[in-house]
This record gives sequence, C-alpha cells and structure tokens, in this order.
Amino acid sequence: MMKTNILQRFEHLSKILRSSLNDQGFWEGELSSSALATAVSVVALELDDPVNSRDRIGRGLQWLSDNINHDGGFGDTSCSVSNVSTTLLCYAAFARCTSENKDSAAMQLCMEGYLHSQGVDITSAGVVDSILGYYGKDYTFSLPILSMLVLCNVLDGQALKKIPQLPFELTLLPPSIYRFFNLQVVSYAIPALVAVGIYLFKHKPRPNPAAALIRSGAINRALLKLEQMMPESGGFLEAIPLTAFVSMCLVSSGYADRKVVEQGIGFLKRQQRSDGSWPIDTNLANWVTTLSVKALGPRLSAVMDPSEQTRLRSYLFNSQYKLPHRFNKARPGGWGWTSFTGSVPDADDTAGAILTLLTLDPEVDNVKTSILNGSKWLGALQNRDGGIPTFCRGWGRLPFDASCADLTGHALLAWAKVIETLSMTTASNHDHSEIRRLKKYVNRALRFLEKEQRCDGAWLPLWFGHQQTADKTNPVYGTARVMCYLDDALQCSHLDTYMRNRLKQMIAKSGNFLASQQNEDGSWGAEKGIEGSMEETAMVVSALIKHEPSKCVEGLNWLDRQYDLHGLTAKPIGLYFATLWYHEKMYPLVYYLEALRRTIGSSILPIFLAITTLLQ
Repeated sequence: MMKTNILQRFEHLSKILRSSLNDQGFWEGELSSSALATAVSVVALELDDPVNSRDRIGRGLQWLSDNINHDGGFGDTSCSVSNVSTTLLCYAAFARCTSENKDSAAMQLCMEGYLHSQGVDITSAGVVDSILGYYGKDYTFSLPILSMLVLCNVLDGQALKKIPQLPFELTLLPPSIYRFFNLQVVSYAIPALVAVGIYLFKHKPRPNPAAALIRSGAINRALLKLEQMMPESGGFLEAIPLTAFVSMCLVSSGYADRKVVEQGIGFLKRQQRSDGSWPIDTNLANWVTTLSVKALGPRLSAVMDPSEQTRLRSYLFNSQYKLPHRFNKARPGGWGWTSFTGSVPDADDTAGAILTLLTLDPEVDNVKTSILNGSKWLGALQNRDGGIPTFCRGWGRLPFDASCADLTGHALLAWAKVIETLSMTTASNHDHSEIRRLKKYVNRALRFLEKEQRCDGAWLPLWFGHQQTADKTNPVYGTARVMCYLDDALQCSHLDTYMRNRLKQMIAKSGNFLASQQNEDGSWGAEKGIEGSMEETAMVVSALIKHEPSKCVEGLNWLDRQYDLHGLTAKPIGLYFATLWYHEKMYPLVYYLEALRRTIGSSILPIFLAITTLLQ
C-alpha cells in the first residue's frame, strides 16, 4: 500500500518541477552523458589541436575509464549494456590519444576481450562487414564509425577499400531528384555525407578517373554548402556525435582551416561537461517543457503563477520557426526539440507545443495564429498512408521520414484539440475552413492507427525502445502513449458517434495489452518480464487509470516504493537516430507527475485517500 498520500506526493513533485525552471522560464532537462559522444569528441579535438586541447582530452578519456562496463565494453550511457559500435569507437579513442599510456593499454585489452566475446576481431577487415551489416543500407552512422576507426589507425588501408564511397557530389543537386540516384539520405544526413564522403575520397584508391575528376571539382562547393547549413551554435542538429564526425573527417582531409571546422570544434568545447563527458545533444528543452505542462494538465495554475505561465507561453511562441529553416529548408510553423539554432522542426515537438499553448491560453496575442500555423505544418508533414513521420514526408526508408504510431497519435490529439478550440470560440468562414482541413488530417491519422495497431492491441514507437527486448522495440511505451492521446481526444465534444466508437475500440484493445504486460511486482517495463522503470510504469498508469484501476493501484504502489528507495531514477529508453540510447533526467519526474495528476482527477482517488488515511 502507498505510504504517502497521493495529493502530498503530487504537491512534493510539483515543487521539484517548478524549482527546475531555468532563469528564462522554461525547462532544459539534462541528457545522459554518452560514451559514444565522448569518444568521438575526444578524437575530433585531438586531431584538431592536441596541445591546446590536452586537458579536455584527458578529462574525456578519464570519464571513459571510469565508466567502462564489467564485461570490458561500453554502452551508450553509463547504465547501458555494452554494444560493439560504442566499444569500437572508445577503443579507437584510446588508440589514437594515448598510444604510450600503460593504463590505456589495459583498457584496450579489456575492450578487445569484450569485442572477442561478440565475435569481433579488431585486427580483421571483417569489422567492416560487421558494422555495415548491423546498420544495413543506412550509411549515415556506419560509415562515420568506420572512417573514425581508419583515421585512428585501428583499421588499415585494406579495410578502407571495403568501405563504400559516399557520393557527396550528389548533395549539390536539388533534393527532389535524390530518389533517381537511389541516394539513401535526406537533408539531415548531408553533413556526414559530405564530410565522410570527402574523407573517403581523399584516402581511398581512385579506380575511376572520371568520377575522381567530378568529385575533386565538387569539394569546395560541398564545403560551402556545409558552411551555409551550419547553425549559429556550430552544432549540426545540436548533435555532438554528428558534429564531431564532420570535424574529424574534414581535419583529416586537410580542411582544418575551414569555418565549418572552427565552429564545429568550438561547439564541441562548449558542450563538454565538468566531469569530462559529452551528451549526445545540447538538450531537449522544448520537449521536456511541453512534457512538464502536459504532466500538470488542468492543475497547471495551481503550480505556476500567471507571470510564470506568461513567460512559458512567450518562450514557446518565440521558439516556433517563422521562416524556412536554413538547414533543411523546412517550411515555417513547426517547433524543434530545443531553442538552439541547430534544432530543426519535428512532429512530436510541434504537436507538444500546440497542446501546451492550448493549455496556457490560445487567445492571447498571436498565439492562435501560432497554433494554426503549427497545425498546418503538421498536416503538410502527413504521409500518404495517413501516418506522421518525424521530420519530413518521404519514402519511409529511413527513420527520418517513416510514419509511426506515437507521433501520429500525438498529432491527432493536437488537431482534435485545435478543432475543439476553434469550434467553441469562433464562427468565421476562415475558421470553418480550417476545421474542415483539420478533420481530414484526423480521419487519415485515425485510419493509419487502426492499421498499425497489432492484433494484441499494441503500437510500436519509433524513437523510444528498450535494450532488453529481442528486437529493441518498446511496445509498452508506444501503446501507453497512443492510448493516452486517443483517450484525451475522446473528450472532445465535436467527435461524431462513428469516430468515438472507432477510438473506443482501439483504446479497449490497447488497454487489454497494457494490463497483460504488468510485472508481478506491479511495475511495467518494455514488455512483461522485463524489469520495470519509473518512466514506463508511470506512463501505463496514466493510460489505464480510467480503465484498469486495480492494476494502477499496484503500479502506483510500486512507484511509491521506488521513489522512497531510489528517488527519481532515469533509465535509457530514448533512442537517438541509429540505435544510440540515452536517458533524460526529467522523464521520471514528468511521467510520475502525470500519473499522479490523472489519478487525482479520476474516480478512484477517494479509494487511495481512504487507504492512506488508514495507514497513517
């Protein structure tokens, strides 16, 4: 039984959340430190200026030494299981930066032992086949990894011959004709495509004189394109690994004096933490801010005063892209994951921002226009199958443009809430036209979700997974999120009976799935039998509180015990691009708060209060 009154717990965690606001009035969060990001950053700094970066390099290597796993490998975070890619990059960092250090030699032996246990011989060109096989046709991560292994002298020239040449010259063509060349990239991959492509061209044999001539002539223009794409912050996509890969490849190709390298190295230096490590990205400020407001929901005004809400609204309004984005030319109207300039607009953050502005006050100043522009941006993103991709409409071949259920559910809720607001507050012809447009988006999204829901009731997310499931997916996360979105959408009065019934059918199936996945101790992990986390357990409680209250009592009891024993402990459930794991410090807090808030607003609250009163 819960030892703490649920209202008291909510109030306690709300104070923690409010105290986490930064000086600008929003939440920044804190991404986990990353072994992969640290390894590639150390190598980039060593190649650029080993003398003046000696202290930074040493602190980075020391952090890696302190966070090696017991099996001799490295995971993406300090609490992640070891994996071959990250271990190879850490091995390369020690090989490049500390070749005569005895402690480094011992570290490398440990890593060699782990790699051997995974069937990887560090001295064999078979490493190339292993990496290429793991990442498949997506070269945006595999070739940067292999290039770093070569420039750190872990792999030799023979291995270099097996690495495919990236056709960086094609990035100078209009993106609309990439498909005719079967070029498996979108604009988000261009920095790596250009930098790694130039590095490979400079170092690989050139059997085709005509191709070599074309590529030689394209280098300066490709570098100029990179400089035009580079944000003010210096970090491509605010991503530490991507920026480090770009910098090291260009330095190793003789372009250390280019502006793109200078800014990239400056970005890496600013992102290093006091403990010597680097995260994978600057932060997820917009995302954790919208999650925080969602967690508080209707109780927002009881936690934040009007001036704080005004600052928060202004922050989100100013974070919306009002002009075409310089990096990917995305149309205005969307939001990225952070306010820093390297961020690009994406579906999840745009839906979250729309819902947050609706919660704060949709009728203030230009907020209504901002919300409508965001809704249109989401609509323009919708794929032909009715699903919502992350960044861009497209072919569905890469994570960037593939439709997925959790993003689609989030967008559906945002559109439904905008329709509700327009229906209640206005009656102009223009707004009626917007309502008709938004309803088309909703209907298409609904069809996609019906098609994507598995027979057992589950949906799979795209950017959230679990390291302990066989296929690294996280059906509990995906199902809980979509179920919450649909349940909230069901509260909109404008829905007709037919749509309500379709929503109820999906909600019922997903609820049955989630109920079946609960562990014996009352928690939820990615699936039944996997150790529970605060994030997944709280999300399921939020989804099931109106449907399976007895299951939620067990889940809340587990959360109560976990918090008393361990506090707010984050687990790696985030999945960043090519299977790079991370956790976010704020996730346990915001998801736990949301679960408590939804419980407080449910019909079973009196039961909890009676139980806790008896216990006291």
